[in-house]
Amino acid sequence: MFKNILTVVFVFLAYIVGAQNIEFKAANFKDDKDGLKTANEAIKSGDEFLELGNEAFFAVRGPGHNYELALINYEIAQKFNPDNALLNFKIGVCHANSPYSNKSITYLNKAHNLDPECDEFMLYYYGVALQLEGKFTEAITAYNGFNEAYKKADDFSKFVAKRKKECAAAQAGIASPIRAWVDNIKELNTEYNDFGPAVTTDGSEIIYTSDRPNGHAKSESGTYDKDIYSSTVSLGKWSAPQPLKGGVNTEADEISNNLSYDGTKMLLHRYNDGNMDIFESKLKGAAWGSPEILPHAISSPRTNDVYGAYSADGWSIYFGRDNASRSNGFEIMYSSMQSKITKNYMAATMISSVNSKFNEGPIYVAIDGETMYIASQGKGSYGGYDIFVSRGSKGSWSEPVNMGYPINTPYDDFFFSATANGKYAYIASNREGGSGGYDIYKVTFFGPPKTPAMETEDYLLASIVNPIKDNAIETTVEVKKKSFTVFKGKTIDAMTKAPVESEIEITDNATGNLIETFTTNSATGKFIITLASGKNYGIAVKAEGYLFHSENFDIPAGSGDNLVNKVIELKNIAVGSKIALRNIFFDTGKSTLRSTSNRELDRLVKLLKDVPILKIEISGHTDNTGSARLNESLSQDRAQAVVNYLKLMGIDTGRLTAEGYGSSLPIATNGTSTGRQENRRTEFEIKSN
Repeated sequence: MFKNILTVVFVFLAYIVGAQNIEFKAANFKDDKDGLKTANEAIKSGDEFLELGNEAFFAVRGPGHNYELALINYEIAQKFNPDNALLNFKIGVCHANSPYSNKSITYLNKAHNLDPECDEFMLYYYGVALQLEGKFTEAITAYNGFNEAYKKADDFSKFVAKRKKECAAAQAGIASPIRAWVDNIKELNTEYNDFGPAVTTDGSEIIYTSDRPNGHAKSESGTYDKDIYSSTVSLGKWSAPQPLKGGVNTEADEISNNLSYDGTKMLLHRYNDGNMDIFESKLKGAAWGSPEILPHAISSPRTNDVYGAYSADGWSIYFGRDNASRSNGFEIMYSSMQSKITKNYMAATMISSVNSKFNEGPIYVAIDGETMYIASQGKGSYGGYDIFVSRGSKGSWSEPVNMGYPINTPYDDFFFSATANGKYAYIASNREGGSGGYDIYKVTFFGPPKTPAMETEDYLLASIVNPIKDNAIETTVEVKKKSFTVFKGKTIDAMTKAPVESEIEITDNATGNLIETFTTNSATGKFIITLASGKNYGIAVKAEGYLFHSENFDIPAGSGDNLVNKVIELKNIAVGSKIALRNIFFDTGKSTLRSTSNRELDRLVKLLKDVPILKIEISGHTDNTGSARLNESLSQDRAQAVVNYLKLMGIDTGRLTAEGYGSSLPIATNGTSTGRQENRRTEFEIKSN
């Protein structure tokens, strides 16, 4: 019995000793005066950097590398004496204001246990630790205690009020989670910082920033510079990330912002003559070109400009600007071109409705042009940066609304980039459970089941960590108002299958208006464009030395979440080459050309004028509906109508012949409506060159 009592007393005394606050005094380290001297010198050096970091933080400015440099010194002292309350507090502060904020919890809790009065800001940062742990009620108590105890609390009232509002907002958000999954993409992440995701509209490729080891020298703070990487997905698995090919990455920090909707341009920011500026790089073949700085209206020599985002119509750039004369940190601005030819940008304008008294972060404008996703430290954040959504109408933007839990947490959650169908988005977060600092996460939105209006190619909705367990109906997150179809593919030589760099025109067949002109990738022949539903589109593909290719397809109104993936085979200008003119339209049962055929016919006129030695046959074809005699007559008349148009446009009669083949040369089955539509066509064949 006595032995057991002694054991209990010994354990209790050991706990008391273990919980003691050990000061950095000679009396405590009589046998290692040199070690004590080194530790105190390291603390003194660390304090200089900590003060600079704190000054910047509470002025709503970026702290630079000051917290990292302070940590390097504090960790020297921590190895010598890990049981000092004030040192643990300082280390906790450095981590709390870094991408590795989860590390602050252990140090701040230990500091509070050792001596809750070790620093005037102990209760404030103890509240931060509790907030990160999800102990929101206790955190609010700590923040109130700081207000009561700290004699200069009024100087920091906006920060304390902000923290308390965050705790209340987080409690409400976690109690009513939105209908979405958030999954860590393990293949993309490391123990370092991986952030700035920008995904192509079809979701097949992602670029992002990482400060992982890259072969460059470390900075004075012991970190690697930031480079931009890319990865592609196949069967749900992301490939090993590779540094971007081309002239983007240097030994400076390159931070990815946004991809253009067709994936051929990219905005990024990096330091330039003492400030951060926004640059644009263009994809040519397999390599990204050296970034070019954006005009002064966007990349001003007097301010820090970051987080560039393309507008849906291509006229404007949205971005964040830090004006040293203000105390609100980065604010969201935009600048619009006066002309797409001269590309002169007007002076930037602040969007007051979306800005707060704290830093606004990365921006993403959805392809509908009416939805903006913004990261902000204010506006009702749960803590750190949260992602908010704002709706645009008639040139103005609504008050941003928090996207909710589990997208947002008490940690930093920012950099939103979505696929065209709006079901998937990618964000960066340093929430607990990640691989290191910031990690890339995939957000999957889901709502009531719906039947697509046309055949789609889509991903299976599945979560790595949260499979569906029941059919309960939850709140649906609306991430877009309009529906879109991604039209992607590649242009290749019909014979060799080699990629062909081509020019593609997209036309609204109802109006005849040209919607978009773009060039396919010279190295791969790939292209991607996103089209609104509710239209019939004409596609024309042209490449030097090849016959042009055309077709049309209809996207019914309301048919969202679709993917059209097409390989377009181009034929050389050789005798015997044939091509279907898919965007020539006739009145039903007649040979009267509709005006919507003019753009297609004019492309054929241009080909014949560009290659004046070509002689062609225009042929008409029908399906097998009706009598053979009537079909032959109709097809002949339609072929002749095309020839007549070409003659009217100045093409010599001797170069043109018209033949009607009726239903005698089908290219598809006549047993289905789709096959019959394929068989009803107008073609031309090169007879002489």
